[in-house]
Amino acid sequence: MEYPSKLIEDAVNEIAKLPGIGKKTALRMALHLLRANEERTQLLADSLVNLRTKTQYCTHCHNIADAPVCAICSSSKRDKQTVCVVENTTDLIAIENTSQFNGLYHVLGGVISPLEGVSPHDLNIDSLINRVKDLSLDIKEIILALSATMEGDTTSFFITKKLRDYPVKITTIARGVPIGSELEYTDEITLGRSILGRKAYEH
Repeated sequence: MEYPSKLIEDAVNEIAKLPGIGKKTALRMALHLLRANEERTQLLADSLVNLRTKTQYCTHCHNIADAPVCAICSSSKRDKQTVCVVENTTDLIAIENTSQFNGLYHVLGGVISPLEGVSPHDLNIDSLINRVKDLSLDIKEIILALSATMEGDTTSFFITKKLRDYPVKITTIARGVPIGSELEYTDEITLGRSILGRKAYEH
């Protein structure tokens, strides 16, 4: 692709490095920013720099935060006896958007994956164990909300094994057939988990 200017080319190349954005989309974005009010472009640039330089990670749960302790951990309205373990902040946001969970979180920063060189020591597992160990926190339940993959299951098993000597209830999110779907189009693993995870019918 030919560009009318080296400045445009450099901008397109950098924007195109973002996930899900190709060169054509990057070019449209670059041209849009060029046409836009200079103040708007400056605000975008400042917000990106601030994102990179001022973002912190919560010292309790490892969620992205503006301060040493995130808004969720510092809230007096949250159930501090229940901790939901997630792989990353994206999963945390997804659960928060359901408005069905009012406890705390713990972001692992990934899942155990020997093929990709990710070991338990690369994740925020030790800090989770320490949270459970701290009797002053009075954590009663750990919810494992990890992906239904081999890596996710391996991570859940590892955490469960680490916590087996502590008086804490360990649960996992339900896995089954999505509402509105037909059984014939459901994959065998999901359907199998649904059968194994069956519960009493509620009238």
